[in-house]
Parts: sequence; structure tokens; C-alpha cells
Amino acid sequence: ILESVDPDILNPAQIETGAGAVPLRYGAIRDFVVAFDGAFNDNFATVTGNLADELRASDTFDGRLLPNKRFMNDNLPEMTGFYVSLHKARSSINNALNVIKVIAPTPKFNIGELYMYRGYTEDFFGEMYCSGVPFSAVVDGAAVLGKPETTVQVFTRAAASFDTAITNADTAKKVLYAASVGKARALLNLGQYAAAAAAVAAVPTTFKLNSDHCLGSGCTENGLYNSSMAPSSRYNPANNEGINGLNFLPAVADPRLPWQASTRSGFNTDWKNMPLSLKPLRAGNNVLADGIEARLIEAEARLQGKTQADRDAVFASLNTLRATGIPGSTIPNLAGAAPTTDAAAVTQLFQERAYWMYLTGHRLGDLRRLIRQYGRDAETVFPTGEEAPPRSGPYGTDVNFPVPASEKNNPNFTGCIDRKA
Repeated sequence: ILESVDPDILNPAQIETGAGAVPLRYGAIRDFVVAFDGAFNDNFATVTGNLADELRASDTFDGRLLPNKRFMNDNLPEMTGFYVSLHKARSSINNALNVIKVIAPTPKFNIGELYMYRGYTEDFFGEMYCSGVPFSAVVDGAAVLGKPETTVQVFTRAAASFDTAITNADTAKKVLYAASVGKARALLNLGQYAAAAAAVAAVPTTFKLNSDHCLGSGCTENGLYNSSMAPSSRYNPANNEGINGLNFLPAVADPRLPWQASTRSGFNTDWKNMPLSLKPLRAGNNVLADGIEARLIEAEARLQGKTQADRDAVFASLNTLRATGIPGSTIPNLAGAAPTTDAAAVTQLFQERAYWMYLTGHRLGDLRRLIRQYGRDAETVFPTGEEAPPRSGPYGTDVNFPVPASEKNNPNFTGCIDRKA
């Protein structure tokens, strides 16, 4: 009579039913949202913006200060926790897929949606980490430890997941378009420009897939807001960081970069009067993929033609986005005429990408691509020189995150293959 069943604990057999398919799918999507832009401090959008030039760490913990300084080791607890979170999202999606494909194979687009989210987790690994990330799995209850994969292999893996998502999208345009943008993103990272443009040709400019957030019990709060915009936040918006950083807090209003002055302090109270970006709102949603990204991918592919006609066409397309990309707002045209050199055109395009996709987790991947695919020197791309007050000292040379030392429990992994772009 004293025996009881804890109602909070569900056995696998209770989930592996038709009724269990919905919560299983929702749980996997929740894990993805937490890894992408959820939680309270460290998520993909935040930590990659910290290594890039979007955010600065206003913290007291080395796990956040050293990435901002571009001087990391593989044993930073905060970054280890995020690595686990990203793998947890991937694993949850795989577990859900293994069950749902058997117990609830229709509607197909639910399966396509999970493959789409899996593709994004894989792409994030490629954009964030050094070459050599392993992907382990549990098969029939047994752990199958992954072997290190090169950056090319990781992006190829992501593209394959997006292909499967597209195949299973069925009538769900949201899944189809989001997977198409994701596939193009992976192909862009592989330097396959024409294929990337083809992948997004049918995506409407008006399309948008958000990562949803809310407040209250059972909600996944907006971690980008909590980590960088809330009072005493551990990160804060950067501006013109380290010589090369862009102007993300413009004096002339730009609806892509809304912000205001504030009197808030950082977690480290040496940080005073930190600016407040108005893009991530506490209960608001953040963009994962949209039609504007699709048009920017097409523009980058067009630049590969390397003629003045190509540069003129891209310049015109960037101005079209400025005029129409935000309903109800018009951003002034880019000054002057189209650039007359490939290098200047690439710089202009990547700046427009940075402003359109500010704080959406794209910037670190773009900076790495400028090195890997366009031959830029890292010290002309990443923040460099001396850190601005209240921090001090020189920046390091890191351009990606190392795989955490905890992965060395996997005997197949002994460390990054390399730490290059």
C-alpha cells in the first residue's frame, strides 16, 4: 500500500505510443530552442556573438571572458555546458525521430521538421567549433562513439539532414523553406555558391521562421535577452570592437539595429551604462531563418561572377532589401555606386549580412568564411589589438571554439584536428 508511481517519471513504453509522439516532438524542439537562443546565459546566438564582434562579456567568469578575448583553452566549464546542450538537442531530435518514424509516421512534415532542426544543430557545430567534432549516438541501447569529423564533413552532414527534411516537408511550406535556407547555409559554408543560390530560389522574401519564447511556468525564455540585455547581464552589445568590429549601435537610426542608452551595469559592476539592444525582447522571438537570408545568399552567389555587372546587380539587390525588407520601414540606400572591386563588394555584402542578421548566430560563421573562402587575414576580420575598458590587454588569435576536454572521454577523440578557420 506504500508503493506509488511518480507521475513525473515516464517510462519509454509510455512515450512510444501515438499519444506520446506529440510531447516527444515538442521536447526535442524545446531542447533545440534552449541550445540556439534559450537558457539564461550561454546559447549559440550569444556565445558565437561573443567571440565575434556582436557582444562583449561583462562577466567575472573566464568561461565567458576568454572567448571574448580570443584566447581559449578546452576546459572552460561554461563553454563545456553549452557543448553538452548542443549535443543534447541533436540527441533528443534523433531519439524523437527513431520513435516517431515508427509510431506516428504521418503527417510527414513532423518528421521533416525534426530533420530540419537536426540540420541546424549540425551546421552550428561546423560554424562554431574547430575541425574535429565527433558525433556519438545511442543505438539499441548501446553507445556508439563518434570519430572526429572535419569541418567539411560536418557541413556535408548538415546538408544531408536538410535534404531529408525537404523530402519529408510534404505540404508544410514552413518546413520546406526553413530547410531550404538551412541547406543553402551549409552549402555556403562549403563554398558551393551556385548550389546554395539554387536551394533558396523558391523561398519568398517574406518567409520567416522564429524561435519562439514566452514567460511563465513551462516556458522557454528568450536566452538572448537574459544573457545580454537583462539587468546585470553577463554579456552586453559591442560596438566597433577591437579595430575591426562593426558599428552595431548606429547614431543614425537603423531599424535592423534598434537600441537605446541605459544605466544598467553588468554582472561585473565595473561595466557601467551598458547599451540596450531592442532586438531581443524578453518574451519576444528571434529569427532562425528567413527570406532575407535567402536573398543575401543569392547575392553572394552572384558576386562569384566577379564582373562589374555582377557587382552592380548585387548592389541593386541590397538596396531593394533595404527598401522592402522591413514592412513599414525604409532604410536609406547604400551611399554612392556599386563597388568596383571584388574585395570591396565582399566587404559591403558581409556588412549588410551582419546588420540584417544581427544577433541571430550568423556572424561567427561569416567571419570564419571571410578567412577560409575569401583569403582574409584573421587579424583584419576578428576583433584585435587592445581590449577596450573596463577590460585591458591584447586580444588572442582564436577564430573558433575548441572541442571541450570532456570529449576526451571518447577514446576516438584526442583533440581538435586543427584550430584554423
